[in-house]
Amino acid sequence: MFNHWIERHEKAVERGLEILPGLVSWNLILFPVWGVFVFPQVVAYYVLFFIVMWFYKSVNMAISGYLSYLKIKAAQQLDWMKEVKEFPDWQQVHHIVIIPTYKEPLKTLRRTLSALSQQTFPSQQIAAVVAFEAREPAESRREKQQALQQEFGDQLTLLFTVHHLKPNEIVGKSSNERHAAITAKKELVDGQGWPLEYTTITSCDADHVYHPQHFAYLAFKFLDSPERYLRFWQPAVMFYNNFWNLPLLSRVSNTFSTMWNTALLSRPDRLLSCQNYSSSLKLIDQIGYWDPDVVPEDYRIFFKAYYATGGKVEVEPIFLPLYADAAESHTTWSTLYNQYQQLKRWAWGVSDDPYIIKNFLLNPKVRFADKLVRVLRIVEDHFLWPVNWFVVTVGVMLPSWINQEFARTSIGYLLPQVSSFIMSLAILCLLVILYIDWKQKPPPPKHFRRWRRWLLPFDFLFMPLAGFVFTALPGLDAHTRLMLGKYLEYRVTEKV
Repeated sequence: MFNHWIERHEKAVERGLEILPGLVSWNLILFPVWGVFVFPQVVAYYVLFFIVMWFYKSVNMAISGYLSYLKIKAAQQLDWMKEVKEFPDWQQVHHIVIIPTYKEPLKTLRRTLSALSQQTFPSQQIAAVVAFEAREPAESRREKQQALQQEFGDQLTLLFTVHHLKPNEIVGKSSNERHAAITAKKELVDGQGWPLEYTTITSCDADHVYHPQHFAYLAFKFLDSPERYLRFWQPAVMFYNNFWNLPLLSRVSNTFSTMWNTALLSRPDRLLSCQNYSSSLKLIDQIGYWDPDVVPEDYRIFFKAYYATGGKVEVEPIFLPLYADAAESHTTWSTLYNQYQQLKRWAWGVSDDPYIIKNFLLNPKVRFADKLVRVLRIVEDHFLWPVNWFVVTVGVMLPSWINQEFARTSIGYLLPQVSSFIMSLAILCLLVILYIDWKQKPPPPKHFRRWRRWLLPFDFLFMPLAGFVFTALPGLDAHTRLMLGKYLEYRVTEKV
């Protein structure tokens, strides 16, 4: 009966679920402001709970990040092509790499294709699908296609697609990827005889640079897995391509984004397809490819597969670095603006939550305990995205500032001291994170002056400001837009 009610009121349920993240985040943020006058002790324990949770996540990130770092170093030393050749059917494996692009500079596309052409896995078994948007001027597309075909046509299987927006589609990576993947299947599998059962498909941003052993590693994981048609594979996306060009606040933000991606590889219970990921073409074809009417596509494709297969789909790590561009522009202010817009688009992943929650309620094929854990983790990550910063930073002192009576209570007196002690312990986690970051990222170029290198550790004194500008604000922006029905349009991050 409950399922029938949801289906009868589907639009209203979806709209209610869109309002929910903003409603929750705004109320959690504002609770210390009004709650200190009504429930002062509850507010104190509320803030302490968030600080302890933040400390736990910091410890977890440091430990998981270090484990991932060790595994990445070990994986880079292994000859993955040698491992692949142990399988008698390895020559049947083919890789399709979808590269959606809209006005990316030719040098950016050239760099990505160059990384594909230098793989230890035979490049003849790799197809790069450069997926243009029809809204990019035809002359620009034609010039890029001719230059890339001339340079890489004899090294890779190259396909070029042009996505014309259809009715019920929206502009974005998801609709373009769908068109490119369907076209690639027709051309390569149906047309050239690539075996569907042995073909992987990868979602790749135009600025991504692969490790030379990436597709050999992927082929090994694919061949070695008895559940190869129920798996996604995820590398560590590191925003290091242009790291040394970034202003201070952007460096801090991208360091933590990189470390978060690295740490997740050692957390299979939390790992989801994100930014750059692979799966079997058979699975993607089976579930009907990417949805053409959504902006975020990475979590969405995982949960689409997850619900379609009765909860059998999992994400496995690829312990190799994959280098990406951080948001950058021609001036410091425009770089900061681009970084904010990119993170707002990432925070817009909260728009997937109505789909995820609705399917949690309606899909009887997935074991309840498993889907409950999945949904709770998504809700935690998305709903609390803008909340954590406000409670952990402002929430410690704000209750005492606005209610002097609370400041004179024992709990009001102890709250800042206990919080300060926990924050001090968290510095150890930060040191581990800084160490891993320093070992992983490329060395600074010669033009990066020595005195600036010595000052780099002090960048992290600006963590609170970077957290506000690049975590709390874009998260709250996305939540509020979704709550008010002001839907976000896909915006490609500027490349320079």
